[in-house]
Amino acid sequence: MNTNIKNRTSQAWALDQLQLSHNVIDYATLGTQIAKDDHEYVRLHFGLQGSYDFSFAQLNRSFSLSGHHHNIMYSNGLEIAVTNKTKRIETFGINFTSAAFIAIGQHGNDPLKRFTERVVKRAHSILSTTWPTNNFKIQAVIKEIIHCAYQKELKDLFLLSKSIELLVLQAECFEKNAANTLVKSEKDKRKLKEAKELLDLRIDQPPTLIELAKLIGLNEYKLKKGFKALFGTTVFGYVHQCRMNLAKRLLLDTDKTAKEIAYQIGYSSPQHFSNVFKKNFGLSPNAVRINPDAAID
Repeated sequence: MNTNIKNRTSQAWALDQLQLSHNVIDYATLGTQIAKDDHEYVRLHFGLQGSYDFSFAQLNRSFSLSGHHHNIMYSNGLEIAVTNKTKRIETFGINFTSAAFIAIGQHGNDPLKRFTERVVKRAHSILSTTWPTNNFKIQAVIKEIIHCAYQKELKDLFLLSKSIELLVLQAECFEKNAANTLVKSEKDKRKLKEAKELLDLRIDQPPTLIELAKLIGLNEYKLKKGFKALFGTTVFGYVHQCRMNLAKRLLLDTDKTAKEIAYQIGYSSPQHFSNVFKKNFGLSPNAVRINPDAAID
């Protein structure tokens, strides 16, 4: 047992050729932990919260990472040393069997095909030595998986489809990241990630662009352009979609009225909320409760 771990909350889903996991770890102190695994797999890794350094023995590489990042790795066996730099780390991952990944990856874009060729040769590999930031689409799919309400066969089908969707989004992101030179500074990237975290915390009453720029120490132009380049959406678009996704989840998972939800997520007018919700999902809030599968995501 690792005595440095104060609390750990985990979710896991197992399918025939892949496994998914979501972990939130609270550490008692800052320190280094060693993890080993004898299995061969391709892992889609997503950092959601916290900062840490880790060295990957099979790759002979070390990385320093903060929340909102992703990559794809292949190894036959695993030995990593993780040094937590924050008291909480949250991650999400999908482990594909090599055969399952090869069957999908060989039909992808050029970065994915090149990576798949290395998997075929059983060469320990990482898709990119730079770790792109999780864009809004990636974050939304991960939240859908974590809050999946399907059962039995439909649940397995849903998890499989969402796992492949995440792989597609990663491949697309790596292709775009190679050509994106707008946000070059690591310091600016950290500030933009901080902006996103501030929006997550204040989604009911988000700061204005001017306020947000002052809070993170960037000018408004860099905030607007950099946020869209890094997360694939504008600041306003991010707040809007977060509110809509939260509203849908509250409608399906709680007994709160549409009026109560409207006020909770920051709308002063329930009618305005209803109109915006219907425009976003194609159904009114009450209609989504009656027929959740009919909503347009």
